[in-house]
Amino acid sequence: MASLRIWFTLVVQAVLYTTCDALWCNCTTVQCEKSGSQCETDGACMASTSFIDGQEQHIRVCITRDKLEPPGQPFYCLSAEGLLNIHCCYTDFCNSIDLKVPSGYGSAGTWGPVELVAVIAGPVFLLCLLLLVGMFLFQYHQRVYSHRQRLEVEDPSCDHLYLARDKTLQDLIYDLSTSGSGSGLPLFVQRTVARTIVLQEIIGKGRFGEVWRGRWRGGDVAVKIFSSREERSWFREAEIYQTIMLRHENILGFIAADNKDNGTWTQLWLVSDYHEHGSLFDYLNRYSVTIEGMIKLALSAASGLAHLHMEILGTQGKPGIAHRDLKSKNILVKKNCTCAIADLGLAVRHESATDTIDIAPNQRVGTKRYMAPEVLDETINMRHFDSFKCADIYALGLVYWEIARRCNSGGVHEEYQLPYYDLVPSDPSIEEMRKVVCDQKLRPNVPNWWQSYEALRVMGKIMRECWYANGAARLTALRIKKTLSQLSVQEDIKV
Repeated sequence: MASLRIWFTLVVQAVLYTTCDALWCNCTTVQCEKSGSQCETDGACMASTSFIDGQEQHIRVCITRDKLEPPGQPFYCLSAEGLLNIHCCYTDFCNSIDLKVPSGYGSAGTWGPVELVAVIAGPVFLLCLLLLVGMFLFQYHQRVYSHRQRLEVEDPSCDHLYLARDKTLQDLIYDLSTSGSGSGLPLFVQRTVARTIVLQEIIGKGRFGEVWRGRWRGGDVAVKIFSSREERSWFREAEIYQTIMLRHENILGFIAADNKDNGTWTQLWLVSDYHEHGSLFDYLNRYSVTIEGMIKLALSAASGLAHLHMEILGTQGKPGIAHRDLKSKNILVKKNCTCAIADLGLAVRHESATDTIDIAPNQRVGTKRYMAPEVLDETINMRHFDSFKCADIYALGLVYWEIARRCNSGGVHEEYQLPYYDLVPSDPSIEEMRKVVCDQKLRPNVPNWWQSYEALRVMGKIMRECWYANGAARLTALRIKKTLSQLSVQEDIKV
């Protein structure tokens, strides 16, 4: 009986102990769904708030007694600052509270070393960048200002050389050809000259604009005025004319380039020597020529082209230049009835040091009637400078045909005509020219009666050797010049 009483007492105490320690909590786990989102534990209730994948998550669970270690501050009840906020409690459903989102997670709560470096270095870098940009802009404006000053203000040290009041155009050209590098007048002198020219009359028009006769200090000059849309052509021609050592008696003498802008319109000026006879095209339309006149025109044209094509080596050297638009309208006749090659807007330069070809960045092409076969059928090697020179020689042969037709020999001469006048329309297309020159392989007619005169016979032979379909087989400008020099000696002509 005594033992039964002891056993009963122990059972009652165990039940009472268990009943006293039982704790009910809110529960959000999947296991608690069947028990009405509640759980029973002998330990503690826990509520937590955290960020998972950028979203706020709330969890409520029961923690058993064996996990409440160490006592007083159990491991399961520790919060992680900025990441996890945990609350443990020991009364029924005490974990119903809503905890706040952990402060500092995803925000600027506590910055680490990387964040501090970024915050400090960012503004410093931006400040340095602004200072560099400011210095660059300041230096740029200083250069522009000083450049404008050089253009607008005459340099007193050069005034005695170029712009003395008694200087004439001839004096200016002499100074230009005998001093300096031969690449042209200083920019401020060019602008001063251009802005003191008085335009007199219009003497020609073209696709680029107009040509005027102007007066400067009692001398005549030619002023080629480009339209504003032809700025590239203006710049290119001025650039080529100012090539070192280009100046030659059979190349049009360049004087100045200037752009005039009054706010409403812009004029692009190219000032050069004035030749009253005008172009070779105009001259041959008006006059026939003697054998002497024919040789002088042909020899001087060859001399100008030979100098243009020639490369001069040395510190004051000159690159080889090909014209690319040679024709009678782009050759001027000087007062002494010799030629001066003009209109270098399409010219290309050959830089032998790098073996590169400086081609103009404009959209113009040469004159179709004077295009060489390889240009018409697009087989020309644009990377080989000699290809451009050979194309010039073909065009020179056509110009010689125009001159020779107007030669008065024994009282006989023919009326002026353009090359291929009897084979293509007045304004032929590339396709029409290609058909005649490349497919049919036709060339301008060389009359048989030219064989009766030595000068015309030589001219006819030169023409044929300029017109070969294979550009490499054509004569060079220097060879043509030597042949015509020998002819002038035979004919006792003083050139």
